Amino acid sequence: MTVRELKSTLSFFFISLLFLVNGGNGEDPYLFYTWKVTYGDIYPLGVKQTGILINGQFPGPQIDCVTNNNLIISVYNYLREPLLISWNGLQQRRNSWQDGVYGTTCPIPPGKNFTYMLQAKDQIGTFFYFPSLGMQKAAGGFGSIKISSRPRIPVPFPPPSGDYAILAGDWFRRSHRQLQLILDAGHNLPFPDGLLINGRGWNGYTFNVDQGKTYRFRISNVGLATSINFRIQGHKMKLVEVEGSHTLQNFYYSLDIHLGQSYSVLVTADQPPKDYYIAVSSRFTSRVLTTTAILHYSNSFTRVSGPPPSGPTIDIASSVMQARSIRWNLTASGPRPNPQGSYHYGLIKPSRTIILANSAPYINGKQRYAVNSVSFTPADTPLKLADYFNIGGVFNLGSIPDHPTWGNAYLATSVMAADYRTFIEIVFQNWEDTVQSWHIDGYSFFVVGMDGGQWTPASRSRYNLRDTVARCTTQVYPRSWTAIYMALDNVGMWNIRSENWARQYLGQQFYLRVYTASLSWRDEYPIPKNALLCGRARGRHTRPL
Repeated sequence: MTVRELKSTLSFFFISLLFLVNGGNGEDPYLFYTWKVTYGDIYPLGVKQTGILINGQFPGPQIDCVTNNNLIISVYNYLREPLLISWNGLQQRRNSWQDGVYGTTCPIPPGKNFTYMLQAKDQIGTFFYFPSLGMQKAAGGFGSIKISSRPRIPVPFPPPSGDYAILAGDWFRRSHRQLQLILDAGHNLPFPDGLLINGRGWNGYTFNVDQGKTYRFRISNVGLATSINFRIQGHKMKLVEVEGSHTLQNFYYSLDIHLGQSYSVLVTADQPPKDYYIAVSSRFTSRVLTTTAILHYSNSFTRVSGPPPSGPTIDIASSVMQARSIRWNLTASGPRPNPQGSYHYGLIKPSRTIILANSAPYINGKQRYAVNSVSFTPADTPLKLADYFNIGGVFNLGSIPDHPTWGNAYLATSVMAADYRTFIEIVFQNWEDTVQSWHIDGYSFFVVGMDGGQWTPASRSRYNLRDTVARCTTQVYPRSWTAIYMALDNVGMWNIRSENWARQYLGQQFYLRVYTASLSWRDEYPIPKNALLCGRARGRHTRPL
C-alpha cells in the first residue's frame, strides 16, 4: 500500500467512525467505494484498444444503492491526464459541488485522488456515471447506477427474478485523443464503427433466464452520437420506469432510447426454451449499425441462428408516438410513501419561459455548436468555485440570452441566472435535421409537450398537464420542439447540455445558476472540506472540518 493510499484509508476510517457515531441519530446508511481508474487493453469490436477501466473493469462496477443512501466514492486517478466522474441523473440535492463536471469541480490530477460524497436523496430508478472531461467518455469509464426503493415503499410490480443492467451505445475504433483532435481541428466526428452492449460487440454478452420467470432490464444509452432502438427477439417488454419515474405499464416490442436516456422494462421468459437475440440498432442514421447479445434460457439447447429481429430505422413518426405514450403511473409511490401524482405540476403557472435553440455555426473557420447563438467555452476556473470565492472575470450572468437571437454565433462562458423556488417553462427548439438530446444536471423535469415546427404560446394547448413523465434527459426531433416544466428547487450551478458529446464538447451547453441569498445549509451545503482548488481558486481555503 502506498503512502497516499494509507492516508486515504485512515481518512476513510475517521469518516466511517464519524458516520457510526451519527448513525444513532437515524442518519441514512453509508456505502463506501474505492475506485482505481487506469488504462487497459480492451477488445470491444475485436480490435485491441486502450480503454479507461475502473478497478480493472470495462464497463465499470455497478453502483447498487437504496433511496437516501450516502455514497462515499474515493477515486484514484492513475491516468496520464486529469479526470472527472459525473453522475448522469443523480440530482445532487443542495450539492452541485459533487456534480463532476468542469463548471462545478476541479479535475482530479494524474496520480491524485478525490472522494465524492453523494446522496441518492429522494430518488429511485436507473442512471449511469461516466468520465466528463474532453472525449474520455469515448474510452469507457462508464457504469450503471441502480437506486432501489426503501423496503417499506411499495413498488408497482412484483420483485423480478433478476435485475440486469444494459449499457448500450455507439463506439469508435479511434482513441478518445484522436477523436478530440478531430474536433479541435474544426471537423465533425466520423460515423461510429459499431455498437456495444456492456462493452462487447456481436453476441458478446449473455443474459441467463429461467423458463416462466420475469426479469428487469435497465437499459441506458451511453453512446456519443447515436439514438438506438432496443428489442428482444420474440418477447414483449413492459415499461415500468424511466429515469426515476414509475410509468404506466405499457407493452412494447421495441424502444427508442436517445443519448443519455435510461429505461427499465420487465421481460417474462414465456417463449419456447431456446436462445434469443437481444438486438440494438442505430436510429435515424443513413447506414444502420446493429449489435446483439444473447437471452439464454437455462433449459435451452438451441443456439441463435439467422438474422436478428429488424427494428425501425429513419421513421420519425413512430418514435414521436412512442414518446407520447410514455406516461406517469399516478397510483404508484415514488421514493416516498405517497402517490407520484399528488404533485400537480399542471396546476402551477410558470413564472418564466426560456427558449433554447441549438445551432451548428462555423466560428473562426471551425465547426462549433451553440445555444441561442452562444458557443460555450470553459473558463480557467470552475464556475461554482468562482461564484463561491467571488472571483471576477470568470463568467458573467446574462452571458446567454433566454430566447434565440438568430444573430451571429460567438464564443463565451455562458451562464444564465435563475431564482430559487421559481417554476419555469423551457422550450427546446430544434431547426436542424438531426435528433437532439438534452440533459439537465441537478433536476428532474416534466416533459409536457413535443411537436413539429415552430413553438408558439398557442402550442401550450397541446401540453399534457396531467400525467407526463418526469425525467432528466429528453429528445427533440428534427425541425421540432420539446417543452418541459421544471421547479427550481435545487440551489447550485447546473449544467444544461447536449448529450451528443461532440456537440457538448464544441459548445452546445451552458450553466444555469440557481441562486438564493440565504446561507442556510437547508438551501445549499457549504463547500466541501476536501474540494480541489484550481485555476484562480488555487491557494484559497475551503473551510474547517
